[in-house]
Amino acid sequence: MLFSEILGQNHIKSHLTKSADSGRIPHAQLFVGPEGSGTLPMAIAYAQYILCSNTNSENTEGHQACNLKFTNLSHPDLHFAFPVTTNDKIKRHPVSNHFLEEWRQLIDQQPYGNLFDWYKMLGVDNKQGQIGVDEAQDIVKSLSLKPYEGGYKVMLIWMAEKMNTACANKLLKLIEEPPEKTIFILIAEEEEQLISTIRSRCQVLHFPPLAEVVIADALVKKYEIEQSIANKIAQQSNGNFNKACDLIYQDSEDIQFEKWFIIWVRSAFKAKGNKSAIRDLIGWSEEIAKTGRETQKQFLQFCINYFRQAMLLNYKANELVYLEPKSDSFKLEKFAPFVHDANILEISKELQDAIYHIERNGNSKIILTDLSIKLTRLLHKKSQANA
Repeated sequence: MLFSEILGQNHIKSHLTKSADSGRIPHAQLFVGPEGSGTLPMAIAYAQYILCSNTNSENTEGHQACNLKFTNLSHPDLHFAFPVTTNDKIKRHPVSNHFLEEWRQLIDQQPYGNLFDWYKMLGVDNKQGQIGVDEAQDIVKSLSLKPYEGGYKVMLIWMAEKMNTACANKLLKLIEEPPEKTIFILIAEEEEQLISTIRSRCQVLHFPPLAEVVIADALVKKYEIEQSIANKIAQQSNGNFNKACDLIYQDSEDIQFEKWFIIWVRSAFKAKGNKSAIRDLIGWSEEIAKTGRETQKQFLQFCINYFRQAMLLNYKANELVYLEPKSDSFKLEKFAPFVHDANILEISKELQDAIYHIERNGNSKIILTDLSIKLTRLLHKKSQANA
């Protein structure tokens, strides 16, 4: 993967190539950035730059045969680890090496893809993956071997926050004191979810969301759409190129999430003192509970963002509002007054708590029903300005 193929983040590209050119390559690095900011493609391009001895701030002028191996991610000294779980193909002890074909397909098709896209690729979006102790054993075994080409070995761990405690503890010593010419690149969206002992052993590099102009220009180039349309999609994507691509195809899970959200808040508004509306909320909770846990978590995160956007609109911070409802019958301007200083923190907390309990395999129907009843009370709460 070429640095020139990666959107924006020029200051990070410059930092990485200069440090490699000068031979100052940290043995453990942590790339932290929000979804769609380019942490994964940047890590692959950086690995290629190191392994192929490239120069000139681009993946050229090094070993041509080595660069060719990166076109299909087949370089023997580049190793991957990522969240996995059992599926129709692998019934027990899943590890990343079982899924390299699907992994290469994801990077080829969606290099800015998220964990949800990866689980869909595996056909397991109703399960939660992890990086477990079996993976740690595989990593230790892979890195104990000499490099095939006599140079560096690179271990790239995507969504490193999905390492469970047993895995993290097993890798701790290896990350702190890796074999000679071995480089760890950890990639995470939620830095605080990584155990502190792993974080403290890595040099951390933070990726900002992509600028709107960078996303818009990339959309025009990739999809040959009008600049005005690209600008609008770039604004709605909120710095996330993966979401921008989904919006082009009208394939974003956000479209379905918005439908669920509208049904939910309308039922919650009606439910105060209305038994039939309470039944609607219970029925809604049952429907959402039938989806996979990863889908439920994605949806609740979408809800947090939707409420925040409504609050910003309520307080006239229009320049920060990028969300545009797809439904003609639901207007953010009419919903916004119900999200304010007296309830936004409680709403956010309840949604975060629900995500926490779903992630830990709580009963989704009970969690969502409880959340719905609480939302009914919170949406009817008066703003302190109007109290």
